Amino acid sequence: MDIAEAKKKDLVNYLESLGYTPKKISNNDYWYISPLRDEKTPSFKIDRQKNLWYDHGLGKGGTIIEFGKFYFGCTVNELLQKLNSGITTPDFSFQQQKKDSLITSNKIEILSSTEITDLSLRNYLRSRSVPLVIANQYCSQVSFELKNKKHLAIGFQNAAGGYELRNQYFKGSSSPKQPRLIEQKDAADLAVFEGFFSFLSFQTFLQSKNSTSVVPTGLQANYFVLNSVAFFEKSRDLMERYNAVHLFLDNDKMGRQCTEKALKWSDKFKDQSHRYKIFKDLNQCLVKLNKPELKLRQNRGLTL
Repeated sequence: MDIAEAKKKDLVNYLESLGYTPKKISNNDYWYISPLRDEKTPSFKIDRQKNLWYDHGLGKGGTIIEFGKFYFGCTVNELLQKLNSGITTPDFSFQQQKKDSLITSNKIEILSSTEITDLSLRNYLRSRSVPLVIANQYCSQVSFELKNKKHLAIGFQNAAGGYELRNQYFKGSSSPKQPRLIEQKDAADLAVFEGFFSFLSFQTFLQSKNSTSVVPTGLQANYFVLNSVAFFEKSRDLMERYNAVHLFLDNDKMGRQCTEKALKWSDKFKDQSHRYKIFKDLNQCLVKLNKPELKLRQNRGLTL
């Protein structure tokens, strides 16, 4: 990858691969808590149409090249190597003291991982319509430190040891950020999800009366949770090892783009998002179907 190719990488997707999600979206403007310094009010903006960033607190901005040099504390050639290899962890060997003050404040340190017992986290799961028994099967209660404060969250761990972390007020991830493959016995197919709450929702549907509307009949599959659409294309080789790949991606712009791209790759890929087409994703579908008025519609034979 050269500089010109690097500049074509979508900055929003790239920040998501680093574990940062926008706090506000207004047209083409995506606003973040700055990845480059400590702040409470989002003042880091990406203009997605121009694919440029600007940090109002620093008074600096530019392309992915300028961002990467500042974030990692490296040269352009070192950044290109990181982009080629998919490295998302800052190198603390460069300008150690300066980088520590900027990055450590935003670094998540995992303290412990246990069974989910905290009442607020159980209530959060209830608000997402995910049974505790299913959450405990695939997730844990994670204690972590961020900005010198301790927090609790539902944690979904990947094979490299990183966690996707969610609670009522927080959405983030600890390094390293990677997808997670969950293997089942004698599975020839693969079911793919963007986030772990979509996966947990799918597991909930499997055990509910509503399963036939969302789960393909007779599906026997391994499960692949991307944790970020940034990993979708990178995971193509893994996905194509299966007889069929069932895509349960979100019904938003990025989810649709990934699905449409995959359908052009091979007829192995099957778009399953039509099963929850009036909802943004599987979890929204699950939550809405648990509402009394929608249960009544289903009882009367009205479908999605």
